[in-house]
Amino acid sequence: MLKAWGIKDVGRCRSINQDYIFVSEEPMGNLPNLFLVADGMGGHKAGDLASEYTVSKVCEAVTKSMQQIPLQIFKSAFQYANQKLIEKAGESPAYTGMGTTLVAVTVKAGTAFVANVGDSRLYKIGDRIEQITEDHSLVEEMVRMGEISKEEARNHPEKNIITRAIGVTETVEPDYFDTKLERGECLLLCSDGLSNMIEDAQIKRIVNQRTDVRSAAEELVRTANRNGGKDNIAVVLIEWNE
Repeated sequence: MLKAWGIKDVGRCRSINQDYIFVSEEPMGNLPNLFLVADGMGGHKAGDLASEYTVSKVCEAVTKSMQQIPLQIFKSAFQYANQKLIEKAGESPAYTGMGTTLVAVTVKAGTAFVANVGDSRLYKIGDRIEQITEDHSLVEEMVRMGEISKEEARNHPEKNIITRAIGVTETVEPDYFDTKLERGECLLLCSDGLSNMIEDAQIKRIVNQRTDVRSAAEELVRTANRNGGKDNIAVVLIEWNE
């Protein structure tokens, strides 16, 4: 059994919310549940269209998929959404260059199956906090190469440059992960508007002090805004209690 709550917030510095979320505790096609966070990019109105449109196309593909394996369902759904977003971008000069990050998860028989493109993240939180996804960003590549530290990456001037996104190239290459869940553990999907504003240790503390997933998700957003709220904030929090 799982309980989930999603919330998005424009933050304190932006006028438009380019983040989009999707939360379904009920089956979607052959998936037992589905949770998505997308963080759009592009000019005025293009970024919010990119994230919402991509989420709708992923849901469409998942619902129609005849595949049984979650990661195979995600693979085809991400590719379908990528193709459709490229087509959408061709409809107007205002949409040129639009794209979006995307992180997706479904929980099946106590295992979380995850796919991601970009720098929106999925964490597993219990006795410790573990970032399951890996950011597709310039600074994360610099961290992996040993050129800068994790601490330096948090405030690096090129932090917002992502190296993979939906809608940017003809084919998209998500990363795929799976991780076992213990009773009481949580999954957190979030945009960088959360992860850039709150240290992992503080995220863990807020989640583990929760009375329920809704109050914890709302407190995460409030804390990100108290810490500056420099970007849109998207949070989906899932509690596993099987």
